[in-house]
Amino acid sequence: MVRKYVTMQVKTKGGDGLSKEKISFDHLLEEYRLIWNNRLLEAVEKSSKETLLDAIKRELLDENSHPRIRKSTLEKYFSAIKRVSDSTVSLEAKLQLIKIHNEVMKELR
Repeated sequence: MVRKYVTMQVKTKGGDGLSKEKISFDHLLEEYRLIWNNRLLEAVEKSSKETLLDAIKRELLDENSHPRIRKSTLEKYFSAIKRVSDSTVSLEAKLQLIKIHNEVMKELR
């Protein structure tokens, strides 16, 4: 299997505040599917990156729940981070998924 790697800027402490990491969004999407095993996440007309970012955004906006029982973005963020942290995926995948959740959360605020 050929994995596509995308360079993503992630804020870190020290230096100029930015570092670049190679991220395989195909791999991260697979890991995300393991955590949220009941979600249908097909990357038919979208790239793995777009599919993953859309899924995380929908999760944080609680768009998968009925409007009357939706939680706040902050509540969903903390529960998503806890779910990723408690999952059985690799530590590297956990870190990358948490970083992506952080970036999506910043965009939503």
